[in-house]
Amino acid sequence: MKNLILTISAAFLIFSCDKVKVDVKNSDKKDSLANNEWKPVDSATATKAWMDYATPGEMQKMIAKADGNWSGETTMWMENGGKPMMSTSEATNKMMFDGRYQMSSHKGNFMGMPFEGMSILGYDNAKKKFVSSWIDNMGTGIMTMEGDWNASKKSIEFKGKMTDPSRPGKDCDVREVFTFIDDNTQKMEMFGPDAKTGKEFKTMEINYKRK
Repeated sequence: MKNLILTISAAFLIFSCDKVKVDVKNSDKKDSLANNEWKPVDSATATKAWMDYATPGEMQKMIAKADGNWSGETTMWMENGGKPMMSTSEATNKMMFDGRYQMSSHKGNFMGMPFEGMSILGYDNAKKKFVSSWIDNMGTGIMTMEGDWNASKKSIEFKGKMTDPSRPGKDCDVREVFTFIDDNTQKMEMFGPDAKTGKEFKTMEINYKRK
């Protein structure tokens, strides 16, 4: 049944892609899509590609090992060389969509105010990259990142962009290193630009312990 659903989904997506191909041919040559070379793919190859893309594998299983409840000790810096601020937090991780993504709910405090956040973590089988999104009650935007697995360090280095509200209409580069120390210990390090110099510095570190 699951394979049938995936096959139907793949067929629908192939049809959609074919429609885009036709639309592109009929669109203005200056359009960015028209400038991309379209390489035709036969239906059997496309169906297999979509099946592979949709099927959870070893990387998704690795993510699933972090399911459960975690406590976190957070250290934050508002500026490079600034005084560290300490707080605690809790996180609950749960795989969703038949083991394809992990949703994490976070609760804690920030400068005496209640803090809540939610992330979605996955591994894109086609891109061969980890993908992540983050929202919280301290903003109205969505931070998105992509990351590569470093087997020697047992870590994922994410890179992405987030809204910089101090510079309207501008995004800033962010980097995150998430280290799987062992099955019950994890560390998240966040890096961003210093407000005065624009140079990267560590803005946050959270050390997680499984409850």
